[in-house]
This record gives sequence, C-alpha cells and structure tokens, in this order.
Amino acid sequence: MVDDGGEAHVKPVKIVSEWWHDPLDYRWLIRTLDARGALSPIKGVVAGGGVILAAICLLNWESATGPAVVGRLVPIVAMAASLLWAVYWWLAPWPSERVSLLLVAGSDVLITLGCLAGNDRLYGWLLAIALIVTGGYLTVFHGPRILAVHTAWSLLSVSALAWLTVDYGDGDLTLAGSAVLVMASVMVGLLPALHFAYWALRMDALTDPLTGLLNRRGLVYYVSARFRRDDRRPICLMSLDLDRFKAVNDTYGHTAGDRVLVRIAACLRSACPPGGVVARTGGEEFVVCADVWPEATVAAAERLRLAIEASSDPVTASIGVVVADPDSPRRDLEIMLRESDSAMYRGKQLGGNAVVLADRPDEV
Repeated sequence: MVDDGGEAHVKPVKIVSEWWHDPLDYRWLIRTLDARGALSPIKGVVAGGGVILAAICLLNWESATGPAVVGRLVPIVAMAASLLWAVYWWLAPWPSERVSLLLVAGSDVLITLGCLAGNDRLYGWLLAIALIVTGGYLTVFHGPRILAVHTAWSLLSVSALAWLTVDYGDGDLTLAGSAVLVMASVMVGLLPALHFAYWALRMDALTDPLTGLLNRRGLVYYVSARFRRDDRRPICLMSLDLDRFKAVNDTYGHTAGDRVLVRIAACLRSACPPGGVVARTGGEEFVVCADVWPEATVAAAERLRLAIEASSDPVTASIGVVVADPDSPRRDLEIMLRESDSAMYRGKQLGGNAVVLADRPDEV
C-alpha cells in the first residue's frame, strides 16, 4: 500500500517534469502543419488578430476618456505595429522560431504599454485580454518555459494596471484584485493546462503503445535537430532487427512475443549510449540514434547486441551501423536509415546475431 501510494504521488511529478523539459521541435511542428494544409488558415487567424488589435487601439485613441496627451502616441504606435503584424502574417512565409519569439515579445511590450497609457482603466483591462491571445499562440507553437516567461510578464502587467486603477481612484482594491485573479486563472491555470494536454496528445502520437518507445514519427521528431548544420556532434545510427522472433510468436503465441518486445525495449533503454534516442520502427525493428564517435560505434552496438542476447534467448539481434561526422555528405536521416538498414540485412545474411558497419559490410 505504501509503495503504491508513493508511486502514485511520484508519477505525476515525473510526467510534469518530462513536459517541462521536453524540447518542442518548432521546425518539425511547422512542417507537419504545412503538410496537413493547416498553416494558411492559421496565418489568416493570426493576421486577423492584428487587425482586431489595431481596431482596439483606434477606438482607444478616439475615445474622449482615452490616453492622455503623452500616452496618445502609444496607441498610434501600437495600431501601426498591429497593422504591420497583420500584413506580415498575411504575405510573408511562416517565421523562423527566433522571429516568431521576437514578434510575440514585441506584441507583449506594446500591449502592456497600451494597457498602462489610458486614463480610463476599462480600456486597459480590455486590452490586457490580448495578452491571453499571445499566450494562446505560444501554447501552440512554443515550449512551456517560453510560456512561463510570457505568464510572468502578463502578471506583472496586470498587477501594474491594478495598482494604477487603485492609485488614481478609478476603482477599489477589491475590484482590482479580482481582475488580477481572473487574468491569473487564465495565464497560470488554463494556458499551461492546455499546453500540457497538447503535449500529452503529441507524445501519444509519437510513442509506440506496446513498448513505450518512440515510433518512427517520434524518431524523426526527436533526432531531426541533430542533423542541423550548426550541430557539430557525430551521429551514430543503428538499425536492429530481431532474429528468430517469428519462431517465438509461432510457438508461444503473440502475447509471449509482446512480452519479448517489451523486455528488449527495456534492454535497449538501459544499454543505449547516454543521450541516445531509441525507437521501435516496425514489428520487430528498432532504431537507436546516439552521439558516438566513429571509433566507439562497434563497442556501442556490441553492448546492445549482448544485452538482447542475454535477456531474450533464443531471440538475438542483427544490427546495422552507420556513423556520420559533422561534415559527412551522408549526414541526413533518410540516407543514414537506408544505409544502416542495408547493413543490418547483411548481418542477417551472415547468420544473425551480428554487428555490421555500413562502410565495412564484411566486418562482424
């Protein structure tokens, strides 16, 4: 009972920690949305948000109780920036990750200045809602730590607005505190919860349900960043296919075969080089991607082969290995998958339970 209770309490903490530290691959996300034809509608919505914000700034500027003389420049600047935002999102290609963050950061600053510039705090509170809109954008396209920075900025902004509301006699402390709590409930509660749910669904789509390893789509998601030109680490890719696994299914049934797959997945996790990625890409096929220098690739693959041999008799593994240094022309995921796969089949032709390098197909 104690153990079960402890596990129940630890597991949510572990899941939240995984969510917090998970690196969202912005480029993969954009490519996926583009492949589904979803980017154009999303661009239209984001551009429309700029038009709406420009209209809010215009109404604020025209209002008799709008900004003071000095503050009247703020809605003009914000309105111009909002229109530029709309034109950019409508006409330009989808921004890079860095440009996307700069656009949102600039929007947050202008929204906050607009909130604090007016004489009538009602306009300030209405404009503050736009911080929820930019937060929603970050929820979809960026990671939880970026969202946390935006949340902190938003809470500081509405706290400053609440102080001005009370200090200038436009409202009482209770009402201002209530407005801050409403914003906080959305920024601290709703948006992170939506981001966490979005992450959990994405992980489910990228994970093999039987073994808990990544599937092929998850492999692409987590290793694509390693193939960027500015990443100078070597890449070692190993394709594994189980020997005599069909005999286990035919003799003992598919349930026994599933147990073998789960056991082998655990072996691969424990024997994988530090920082490596393990995926199940087919029925009895696995891929391991790790940062291993060429001179250490055979030893790393041998550890995997021996771990499987020791834990899953009579099942063994044929492993094809390919390695690419930072300047290698083969430094492409599809090329390396194809070459390691060919080397793996060479190992099966040699009798199985073998490690074969793609550059040296006769070496076992």
